[in-house]
Amino acid sequence: MSDTFLSKEEVAELTGRKYKRLQIEQLRKMGIPFWLNAVGAPIIARATIEGSREKVELPKPKWVPNVLKG
Repeated sequence: MSDTFLSKEEVAELTGRKYKRLQIEQLRKMGIPFWLNAVGAPIIARATIEGSREKVELPKPKWVPNVLKG
């Protein structure tokens, strides 16, 4: 099992489909982004399903006096 991509079994479980063609069709219906590998099998990044583990920090807004806020 790869930490980066879902396994064949996980893709089959996610889509409910066994065959590549049907998995691709289902992934498109579900709106899940994927790539096709050299043999035409869908490859899905694990972060797409689980979400990113990195905490994204938004920049703090700079203070502006009310007089200048128009």
